[in-house]
Amino acid sequence: MHFEDISRWARGNGLEILLIAIGSVLLARFAHWSSQRYQAVVYRKVISEVGEAGVVPEHSKRVRAVAQAAELGVTSLLYTVAALLVLSKFGLPFSSLVPPATILGVALGFGAQQIVADVLAGFFVLSERQFGVGDLVQLSQPGQTTGVRGTVEELTLRVTKLRTVQGEVVFVPNSALRQVTNLSREWSRVVVDVPVPVSQDLDKATEVVHQAAQEVWDDPQWHGVLLGEPVVAGVENIEVDHLQLRVIARTLPGKQFDVGRELRLRIALALQRAGIALPAPVTTSAGAG
Repeated sequence: MHFEDISRWARGNGLEILLIAIGSVLLARFAHWSSQRYQAVVYRKVISEVGEAGVVPEHSKRVRAVAQAAELGVTSLLYTVAALLVLSKFGLPFSSLVPPATILGVALGFGAQQIVADVLAGFFVLSERQFGVGDLVQLSQPGQTTGVRGTVEELTLRVTKLRTVQGEVVFVPNSALRQVTNLSREWSRVVVDVPVPVSQDLDKATEVVHQAAQEVWDDPQWHGVLLGEPVVAGVENIEVDHLQLRVIARTLPGKQFDVGRELRLRIALALQRAGIALPAPVTTSAGAG
């Protein structure tokens, strides 16, 4: 090939290939900018709606995940179209690309089954609104009550990123999400079991626990977090040396742990002032609505 041929090709197809490459990059950058811009607008709106309770609306939790998924889809489509156009400029017609593309697709299908499974699982997580960015979730195996618990920081079609209470970042492929417990959906419940020695007056202990729970309900700091007055359900369990009084309260999503800590503190102090010793640690369990 002579220099004149190379120069002619560069001024023709070469220039078009360059324009296609630049155009695809600019469009991908624009898609990224649009996604970030939209997320920023929604974030400012969320901040104005959160209020003192600090609870993010359900709809706003999934905006970031959907925007990221849309950005990924648009970017992938842009680069795929750009690659096909560039190949056509090298004299390869689309029809001749069908057989090798089919073979490549089959090979990738066998080699990328896990990626496809991750993407499909992520699609259903987003479409079914199982959880979103900002939700407090627990990931575990079916039938188990223990697992990885953390706040969803990022949710894409392929992977879910969690931040645990210890500050650790956990990346979980979406296809590995076997059982997800959403602890910040609509409302949550906190259950506090208070051990009372059998030698103590049960009626007095019940009244002390009730008054302590009532103090939390009357406190302006917690009145907006609790969805109802805490209830002393009564004796939940009988042991050899103590009884267990159960206190139940409904809270805003994700606030059950804060309320549980406050209830334990108030109840422990109230029992101490009343001269009622605790034979065992006060236990708390929390659940989502």
